[in-house]
Amino acid sequence: MLLIAGFASGCASLFPGSSSPGPEIRGHSRPNLNAAYNRPYKVKGVTYYPLRTAAGYREIGHASWYGSESGNRTAMGTRFVPHGLTAAHKTLPLPTRVRVTNLHNGRYVDVVVNDRGPFKKGRIIDLSHGAAKKIGLHGVAKVRVEHLSDKISQTEK
Repeated sequence: MLLIAGFASGCASLFPGSSSPGPEIRGHSRPNLNAAYNRPYKVKGVTYYPLRTAAGYREIGHASWYGSESGNRTAMGTRFVPHGLTAAHKTLPLPTRVRVTNLHNGRYVDVVVNDRGPFKKGRIIDLSHGAAKKIGLHGVAKVRVEHLSDKISQTEK
């Protein structure tokens, strides 16, 4: 089991010493289920068990955004880019493409989940600042998160 300690609340730094960039996310590669970022991990005394597949994943809950971690490494080892279209999730396999819909205004954005978090109670996903801006998310908002299958992802290119 992978033990992660010393996290305050953030994302973009789950595996700060990682020198490996991880799988290519632009190519929508399939998750490497043996990678460290897809193994169980512990934050603030809670153990999280990443899902083996995102197929059929759909959840409604609260989202927030993050952006001050610019340049830090994501859980996958890639550099976090605040204006990009990425997200952090506690248990979805990395990388996974999801559609996040702001239930207040109906706007949605498709993002690549490439990081772990949010570790604040009551939140299901953290969006990069760029993704949050696209759906009009300022602070915290109620959203729907849905896995995008490979077929859908390919037709949206």
